[in-house]
Amino acid sequence: MSLLDEFALIRALTENRQTEAFMRSCGVVTGIGDDAAVVRVTEGRQLVMSCDAMVEDVHFRTVTMRDVDIGYKLLASNISDMAAMGAVPKFALVTLCLPRQAPVERLEAIYSGLYECACKYGVAVVGGDTTSTFGSLTLSVSIIGEVEADRALLRSSARAGDIVFVTGTPGLSAAGLHYLLRQEREASMWEPFPAGVEPLVRAHCRPEPQVEAGRLLLASGVCGALNDISDGLASELWEIAEASGLGITLRQHLIPVDRNLLDYAMTVNADPWQWILYGGEDYALVGTVRAGHAERLKETFAQAGLAFHPIGEVDGGRHGVVMIAPDGAVSVLPKKGYNHFA
Repeated sequence: MSLLDEFALIRALTENRQTEAFMRSCGVVTGIGDDAAVVRVTEGRQLVMSCDAMVEDVHFRTVTMRDVDIGYKLLASNISDMAAMGAVPKFALVTLCLPRQAPVERLEAIYSGLYECACKYGVAVVGGDTTSTFGSLTLSVSIIGEVEADRALLRSSARAGDIVFVTGTPGLSAAGLHYLLRQEREASMWEPFPAGVEPLVRAHCRPEPQVEAGRLLLASGVCGALNDISDGLASELWEIAEASGLGITLRQHLIPVDRNLLDYAMTVNADPWQWILYGGEDYALVGTVRAGHAERLKETFAQAGLAFHPIGEVDGGRHGVVMIAPDGAVSVLPKKGYNHFA
């Protein structure tokens, strides 16, 4: 397909992606096609807003993600920010900065993945911006959600005695990325993957933001602090500890470890705990729940078919994050994870 001018490109990427009925059901009054979008705000709720970007050769390469996965993950990472606040994702604005010779077919694949994720999670894409760049392909999403007034879940809300939990199995995405970088596959060679590796690759390329878990935590009334695991379990726990002015103690034997991750780590002679603690991009939720309520909340999650793992507790007598090994050894977890400017 030949290159298109800006407005033809916008039409090619966005037209007929979401039906008028879908947009109306999301509260969209005026979407793509005017100077700005107009949406309805639900009475009794507050707006929750976030943005995130992905840059080629920084966040992805052709050997680590197909174009359709790039679009899906771009929006999924933004939706995960809404989940971490207990919010419902509603509207998205997409900014596309593309090299002048970028093939339209590639952009259409990216937008196909983005809209797939948007429709799956009920997000209306209501506008954005398209521009050229002399640099790498860059995509950014600004997302707007809603949460019940004055009830957003914050990372600063942990209390001494809280139980620390995680809603998924950390480390899978980092292990999947390790495999993809090691293989150096091109998109045309993407599948099939070995059975034990496929879940790791899927976790990296197609993360599932945990909106339902966030809503359950908000509805419970007993959730303290909350974060999503974008930069690594240790990093997110440090953010909660610092924001709340408290310490966190992890029990290593309670942290869920995936069998496929362990098998792959053994195959490549890697330490699986480096992925579990510091890998990032898992987009599970990690947070705290008031003492005495963890088991009841675990049952609620199980009834919804969701994972909930108590993994430690909040300590009011110190700051920082430590982990107790099965043999009783105590180690201070370094405040590290993915950091663009480290």
